[in-house]
Amino acid sequence: MVERQTFGNLIPHLVLCIGVLIVAFPIYLAFVATTQDTAAIANGQMSLLPGDHFLETFYKTLFIGSSGTTREPVLVMLFNSFVMAMMIAVGKIAISIISAFAVVYFRFPFRMTIFWLIFITLMLPVEVRIYPTYKIVADLHLLDSYAGLTLPLIASATATLLFRQFFMTVSDELLEASRIDGAGPFRFFKDMLLPLSRTNMAALFVILFILGWNQYLWPLLITTRDDMQTIQIGIRKMIVTADALTEWPVVMATAVLAMLPPVFVVVVMQKLFVRGLVETEK
Repeated sequence: MVERQTFGNLIPHLVLCIGVLIVAFPIYLAFVATTQDTAAIANGQMSLLPGDHFLETFYKTLFIGSSGTTREPVLVMLFNSFVMAMMIAVGKIAISIISAFAVVYFRFPFRMTIFWLIFITLMLPVEVRIYPTYKIVADLHLLDSYAGLTLPLIASATATLLFRQFFMTVSDELLEASRIDGAGPFRFFKDMLLPLSRTNMAALFVILFILGWNQYLWPLLITTRDDMQTIQIGIRKMIVTADALTEWPVVMATAVLAMLPPVFVVVVMQKLFVRGLVETEK
């Protein structure tokens, strides 16, 4: 006989619904603001129901731009942010997995010393080394470029540590079997370790993509041209602090568009992301 626990299940669902409403209501307000008139929002008369300026606002946001301190359309900013996030995520994973492979499966002098030097860089985020990093990028003439946006952020000690810990759990029999079959290090890495690391790479990709997408300080420092700024910088420049009227529908539309790519990545890679975080046996 199955006992019915209607009341016991009601409370968790009620708490969950309240939490969803608290999180979703600001997003709904941002969406409603994109459909309202600028004057209505500025005067505090915005309705909680969608208006009739939706298509007009998003067309202007994507292809024309705002009247703030930036004149670039948001489509350009979205592209810059996407390129930056993709290059950071893919670059961090590629460098980290190769570094972890070298540390675990090769024997060379000062192997562990090099690993601990990599690990120590966790205590030196880009905010701590911001001036020397900027000086190097400027001396290499990488300002206002995708290389300048991504290369200083492309190494990851955390990802290297995670891949190293995973490689140490891989059975030694797989390595011996590969050697018996005549496979070299590169083939063992390509045919064995990469397929086994698929869920780990997916989980890291989601985290690193969002990390790269949300970067603010570094792009703010090295981008001087409007056509190279990311969407986070664009949102800030759209908010006018002088006497001019901020185009809040455009600002809110930009904020909504800025949320879509990370949400899309999480939704598409949800299963692999969860498996990569909780799976212990391969």
